[in-house]
Amino acid sequence: MKKRKIISLLLLIIGLVLSVAFITKIEFPQGFEAYFKRAYYNQFGPLAISVELLIASYYLFIGHKKTNFALALFGFTALLDPFFNQLGLFKSIVPLYGTIVLSICALLCLWLAFANTFKLKRLSHIATILSVVLGVLIELFFN
Repeated sequence: MKKRKIISLLLLIIGLVLSVAFITKIEFPQGFEAYFKRAYYNQFGPLAISVELLIASYYLFIGHKKTNFALALFGFTALLDPFFNQLGLFKSIVPLYGTIVLSICALLCLWLAFANTFKLKRLSHIATILSVVLGVLIELFFN
């Protein structure tokens, strides 16, 4: 219980710091029609990943039954961003420091989710596939 809360607080702090860093980089356009352009919404991709980390770490803190799913969803989304960037599907706007930190957190979260370290609800095969598909959809939506 104590390890779970320490890890979740560490992830929560990282998520908060990255969320603040990513939200300060968002440029709000002038004029009404600029809000309907794709370039405006693409800016929110890094913020969406860090919010996923916040939600997953909060679930881990309280011991919610959907914790492993949230951890897997964050893990796949955070790792798919640099993966798709390397494949050339899109150019990621996540800064290098964000990519490194989020990738490390994603690997930790995937390990926690699949090893069921804290004896929370185990991930089913359908939940695993759903977390991968949702991660791909989130990445493709913001890019």
